[in-house]
Amino acid sequence: MGRIQTEGVDMSNIEEKVIDKIRSRAEVGEKKYGTTMEREDLSFIEWLTHLQEELMDASVYVQRLIDDASEAQ
Repeated sequence: MGRIQTEGVDMSNIEEKVIDKIRSRAEVGEKKYGTTMEREDLSFIEWLTHLQEELMDASVYVQRLIDDASEAQ
């Protein structure tokens, strides 16, 4: 795998893929919600609640993969 120079930082192709995905998600979010992560209409608690909801979704995905892997053994 090669390395990519990004704004003076030596990045791997893997890191570059993650950056591309973050940019893509930001574009989708701005189109969907009409705002960016720099919005200031949410309180600290509301931001924490959003984070908690995202982490709960991630936990569900992890459990699904654990179940699938367990069944495959």
